[in-house]
Amino acid sequence: MLIKIYAAATLIMSVITFAAFGNDKRKAKRSMWRTPEAVLLTLSLLGGSIGALAGMRFFHHKTRKPKFIILVPLTLIIWAALGVLLVKTSL
Repeated sequence: MLIKIYAAATLIMSVITFAAFGNDKRKAKRSMWRTPEAVLLTLSLLGGSIGALAGMRFFHHKTRKPKFIILVPLTLIIWAALGVLLVKTSL
C-alpha cells in the first residue's frame, strides 16, 4: 500500500514539476514574470525530480545552472533510494 502511495505521489509531483519547468521556459521566452528557482528546486525535492530532469531536458531549461545540474539529479537519487527502501521493507 505504501509503495502505491509513493508511486502515485512521485508521478503527480513529477507531472506538476514538468509543467512548472515548461511554464517557466515559456515565460522566459516572453520576458514575463518567472517562477523563482527556489520553487522549481523545492518541487524537485518534494518528489518531482523525474519531472524536473525531464523538463530540463525537454525544454532545454536550467541546463547551465550548476545548482540545477547538481541538485536535481541528487534529489532523484534520494527519491529512488527511498523507493528501493520501501520495496525492500515490504518484502
